[in-house]
Amino acid sequence: MTTSSSSGQTSGQSGQIEQIDFMHWLIRLIAYIIDAIIVSIVSAILGVILAISIVLSGAFFLFVGYGLFFLTFGLLSILYFIILDAAWGGTIGKRVMGLQVQTVNGGRIAIDKSFIRNISKIFPLFLFLDWLIAVVTAGNDRRQKLTDRWAGTTVVQVGRAPIGSTAPPPSTPPSTPPSTPPS
Repeated sequence: MTTSSSSGQTSGQSGQIEQIDFMHWLIRLIAYIIDAIIVSIVSAILGVILAISIVLSGAFFLFVGYGLFFLTFGLLSILYFIILDAAWGGTIGKRVMGLQVQTVNGGRIAIDKSFIRNISKIFPLFLFLDWLIAVVTAGNDRRQKLTDRWAGTTVVQVGRAPIGSTAPPPSTPPSTPPSTPPS
């Protein structure tokens, strides 16, 4: 059974208190906003080109321009996130914010896992629900959104984010200074 308190802590089955890292989720949100701006610019350009071609063909409806933007935004979002997460370990926004997508074992993700974890990005409401379910339900890794759990992936901090104090965990333990021999 899972209980929650107003401090953002969740008590798991083992009785240990797991802390929700709100800074991690804020950094992910900023990374997503950066990526959404990139995809929106490309979608708007493609939407205008498609709308002009439809107008020139004589089959234009008033709502077609908006529909084309959302259609191209959804499709481009899926392609952008799937391809960059699988090939590069993260999107431009994630890289800027020092994040990387990995399997739960720390390896690179395959295209099929990237598809599963990014399917909610086809529509912003689905992504919001994906994140909300992840934050309010307990999972093994508090950094996973629901579709990350399904795909067996997670987003980790590998570099320094331009905001906040979240730093990547040290890859090696800090070395202690050599002891001085007695004199």
